[in-house]
Amino acid sequence: MKKLISIFALIATLGIGFSANTFAEDATPAVVTTEAAPAVDAAPVAAPETAAPVVEAAPAPVPDKGDTAWLIMATVLVTLMVIPGLALFYGGLVRQKNMLSVLMQTFMIFSLMGVLWAIYGYSVAFTGGNPFFGGLGKAFLAGITPDSVGATFSKGVVIPELVFVAFQLTFAAITPALIIGAFAERMKFSAILAFMVLWFTFAYLPMAHMVWYWDGPDAITDAASLETVLANAGWLWAKGALDFAGGTVVHINAGVAGLVGAIMVGKRIGYGKESMAPHSLTLTMVGAALLWVGWFGFNAGSNLEANGYAALALVNTMIATGAATLSWAFAEWLFKGKPSMLGAASGAVAGLVAITPACGFVGPMGAIVIGLLVSPICYFFVAKVKYAFGYDDALDVFGVHAIGGIFGAFATGVFVNPALGGMGVYDYVANAVGEYNFAAQMTAQAYAVGTAIIVSATVSFIAFKIVDVLIGLRVTEESEREGLDTTEHGERAYHM
Repeated sequence: MKKLISIFALIATLGIGFSANTFAEDATPAVVTTEAAPAVDAAPVAAPETAAPVVEAAPAPVPDKGDTAWLIMATVLVTLMVIPGLALFYGGLVRQKNMLSVLMQTFMIFSLMGVLWAIYGYSVAFTGGNPFFGGLGKAFLAGITPDSVGATFSKGVVIPELVFVAFQLTFAAITPALIIGAFAERMKFSAILAFMVLWFTFAYLPMAHMVWYWDGPDAITDAASLETVLANAGWLWAKGALDFAGGTVVHINAGVAGLVGAIMVGKRIGYGKESMAPHSLTLTMVGAALLWVGWFGFNAGSNLEANGYAALALVNTMIATGAATLSWAFAEWLFKGKPSMLGAASGAVAGLVAITPACGFVGPMGAIVIGLLVSPICYFFVAKVKYAFGYDDALDVFGVHAIGGIFGAFATGVFVNPALGGMGVYDYVANAVGEYNFAAQMTAQAYAVGTAIIVSATVSFIAFKIVDVLIGLRVTEESEREGLDTTEHGERAYHM
């Protein structure tokens, strides 16, 4: 427990240092925004103030086939990120005797979360209720038909609600799957599934609601209607926190849970004494490449529309990841004498993580800076901090996802500034980009980062304790030495 508190204290110190200037100016919340900027041609229709000839009401907006097709494709791409992308990335990093266990855990978590998402997850995350979680009005997807529509980020533009359900399902499925890398090779399969149900319910869903839920742009026509939207929105969205595709909801959330798990489950037998080298960096490279390709759906798909902002998110994702790959490889080259394939793959993932909250808000040059800076920071946590504190985060979930997500969240607040090439903070009352306020925006980002850390750490600790009492977290020493492939699943990845 002291180890856990010490690590969070270090993170808090870095975060405070990064955003110290946020309290030097007026720290009121930023102008309320969405996760993405709307199409430039979106504009409200003013109601007549005096008597006028009766005019037929404008027809209700209908989904554009291009937007719909893009969201379907993005959903497929995010699925590719998980199975097989994440599964192969993690699978190649563990020892041969545990390869299938990681594949099975990823495959089953994706399946389980998808079912829970349809039963109650979507309703709790994306319906009104209170600032912290939604209700059960759409449990079992009640009332959602092929004709149901949902808002985007442009006024008068909608998408089929079912495609939004499917797209967000993939986010809800990959996030818990990221956690398993922290305690790979030593936790019971049954305990993992039980933990994931609890964590999904009490950590992922509230974070998704707080960051992403609001009534949509058409609900905002004037200052009074904005106040109504703020009252109905998720707590962090109402504070003006910017998270385009999941820096807080996905990466900080999962990374912190991974750290808690790594400490509570304990180190692998022989950690620090026996070789635990990855059994197949070839598969890890294949997995990293699939993650990179699938991430275009993750980030560009989060725009919800096939327009210029989706293109911006795609370009930013591409070049930030390339920059991060280069900076990790060169950092390794400088400090270890040789650049490694594992380092390049780790850098790519760090870049993908860091650009996730920023991809639709920053300009391409800002994306390159984010990519160049995130890898040395993550490398420091992976190569130095982990060993200094002695926790066994097997596949560096905390060092890459949590730290990369924290950096990305704060960098979003900086590089959204139009003076630095960013897209600015959109004001739906004025239907224009509002004035950028550094102090307000960074304060909102700090709220989002802090909330993600506290919620995930608290829920994870309690959930691991519950599962430990009911099931037990760890396999026996004999099972761990033999390998989880055979002891947990009765199979082997290879027969040689």
